[in-house]
Amino acid sequence: MDFQAGILRDGNPMESLEKQLICPICLEMFSKPVVILPCQHNLCRKCANDVFQAANPYWQSRGSVISGGRFRCPSCRHEVLLDRHGVYGLQRNLLVENIIDIYKQECSSRPLKKGEHPMCKEHEDERINIYCITCEVPTCSMCKVFGAHKDCEVAPLQMVFQGQKTELNNCISMLVAGNDRIQTIISQLEDLCQSTEENSEAAQRELCTRFDTLAALLEEKKSELLQRITREQCHKTGFIQGLIRQYKEQLEKSSRLVETAVQAMEETGGAAFLMNAKQLIKTIVEASKGDRLEKIEQGYESMDAFSVSLEHLAEAVRTLDFDSGRSVCNPQCPFTSTLMAPAAVPSGSMVTFVHLFAAEEDEEYFDGEEEEVGEDAAPERTVMGKWWHG
Repeated sequence: MDFQAGILRDGNPMESLEKQLICPICLEMFSKPVVILPCQHNLCRKCANDVFQAANPYWQSRGSVISGGRFRCPSCRHEVLLDRHGVYGLQRNLLVENIIDIYKQECSSRPLKKGEHPMCKEHEDERINIYCITCEVPTCSMCKVFGAHKDCEVAPLQMVFQGQKTELNNCISMLVAGNDRIQTIISQLEDLCQSTEENSEAAQRELCTRFDTLAALLEEKKSELLQRITREQCHKTGFIQGLIRQYKEQLEKSSRLVETAVQAMEETGGAAFLMNAKQLIKTIVEASKGDRLEKIEQGYESMDAFSVSLEHLAEAVRTLDFDSGRSVCNPQCPFTSTLMAPAAVPSGSMVTFVHLFAAEEDEEYFDGEEEEVGEDAAPERTVMGKWWHG
């Protein structure tokens, strides 16, 4: 306690000193013994014990099996930890006790001034020295004998003073103990709020990770299926272009025969015409019979076989929700531990939804039937239909 600074701030040193010697619990001058807390604030040992008892109702005495306890300083709210001795384990502030003794000696040696004690308003020369229990106001002896309180029940002022001081002290102890409990609840709620925020952030990160994993898996499967469509496209267009070349060659050959036949028709001499006509006719007939070009079956250009149904997967995604029960983690599918599809979804569950994409690569995902062949296979045995000769 900085007694010197407090005294210098007030013009009356004794009044300033008295303010420095007031207990924050009972609001009276410290009564010995005076204990000093770890935060350097002082309390009457009795007041400290009342606060300690209110905050630790199960601690009974120094001989109790309960070991130690705690309470908060009423001045700064610093938490004071006590051992099994309770407040009797706190150090006494002998300096403050000596200052109190000196202050009381100084006060007793000074003559009392009239203004230092409350005086009766009705009898200005009479000090207020009794308490009217009936009217619940302090008054003087003259008021009891001759004044307004002559028919009232009165009691010594000091007795009522001590009683109300004790009652107020108990109320303060209750408030201090209640404040400690409220502070404990506030701390618990703050910790709960912080834990909720941390858990929410962790859940959001986990959800984003699992959806990113699912998106990557879908993208990978899409690329794979697109490559298969591209390969089939290249195979079919290559085969068709080969047929186009064959038909062009046949057209060119036929055009030359037509030109030769036209020239033969222009021959006017019968002998010369007959020398080449028979062979030319035979060549034309053999060319017509021998060139058997393949034709493509109707619908060969269709790519309907490469269609995939995603309606049930889209419905599963739309109905995704958090699992209200205990989550089951699938080590193969990290995003199936908390997310699942309701039972109404055709896929059955999120596990089924994921397994559709995690199946073996050689499994078919298309609605149509497809017969794949190797790259070295002949064109006649290619996909979609039979080749027939014209």
